[in-house]
Amino acid sequence: MTKSRVEDTSGIHVWLILWKASKAIEQIAIRSISRSGLGLSDFAILELLLHKGPQPVNVIGKRILLTSGSITTAVDRLAAKKLVRRENAAADRRSRIVELTPAGRRTIARAFEQHAADMEQALAHLSRTGRSKLVRLLKAAAIGLS
Repeated sequence: MTKSRVEDTSGIHVWLILWKASKAIEQIAIRSISRSGLGLSDFAILELLLHKGPQPVNVIGKRILLTSGSITTAVDRLAAKKLVRRENAAADRRSRIVELTPAGRRTIARAFEQHAADMEQALAHLSRTGRSKLVRLLKAAAIGLS
């Protein structure tokens, strides 16, 4: 006769499971991105520009959670590698817009494609239904915290 175990659904246990899962997936993501030769912030900037188009520097920083000093340094680094360029905003000459160069577009398209495949493989054990439920639950948890 086996004893049935009651699942621990306490807040601290849910946090612990989320933390462990997040760390495990993060490590896979870091390895995936590092194989592309890009750092995490460089990848994040290039990915944002790939999917959202040219953006003001301050918007990029807010969206990928970098301080103004860090985003300026990162954009300088990417510009030195000729992966992005800065242009004056048409509406406001004080504002600078960052956009991908053709080399930057090729670099991030290739890196993102591999990263997407790596993330698919990392989460292959979850069914589509399971992934959908997980996304809904995580969004609900995030909304509850805002």
